[in-house]
Amino acid sequence: MVALIERIDPGEVAERLAGVRERIAAACDRAGRDPADVDVLVATKYLVPDQVPLLADAGVTLAGENRAQALQDKVALPGADRLRWEFIGHLQSRKVPDVLPYVSRIHSVCSDSVLGRLERHRDLARPDLDVLIEVNVSGEDAKSGIAPAELAAFVERCPAPVAGLMTMPPFAEDPEHSRRWFAALRALADEHGLAACSMGTTQDYEVAVEEGATVVRLGSVLLR
Repeated sequence: MVALIERIDPGEVAERLAGVRERIAAACDRAGRDPADVDVLVATKYLVPDQVPLLADAGVTLAGENRAQALQDKVALPGADRLRWEFIGHLQSRKVPDVLPYVSRIHSVCSDSVLGRLERHRDLARPDLDVLIEVNVSGEDAKSGIAPAELAAFVERCPAPVAGLMTMPPFAEDPEHSRRWFAALRALADEHGLAACSMGTTQDYEVAVEEGATVVRLGSVLLR
């Protein structure tokens, strides 16, 4: 079990964030992209709630939480409203109404039961809400996400604006092993006219950026 991070130094986080942005810029240069097109989302799953507002002091603008109750606890803290919040964990349909009032984006929509709750509780959603469809591009049995062949029909059924796609590739020690899955997600997004691709975490975000990520979800490279 990963230990909770009980204290952060905003200055140190700012230095690490600057280093991450330099590496993203280098990856964009290799791919012929504009670094301004890549957002850094800081995953707060292992950060104790009272430290969350310090992220804004470090220059963080975008935060993501994996659990509905933790999201509610963290957004309620004084100063947490300086961050833009997104939901990045697996979303159970019964938790949709608990999440909607607090986030501008949900990264993990991949079931008809969630689509039904989004429709039923649309009055709870923020006006700027959009969603990303989670796609299981690798076909791995243990992974969440819809099959690529189901995407067009799923987007058509979605009651919320679909901004793009998200994926989690199979675990690999070598980031290069994830490249083909990132490339597949970007190609799928382009095929369906979707701009956003949420892909890449601490161990492989540079490869994800080279393959077209517009959002990278980072934790331990920034928070430790």
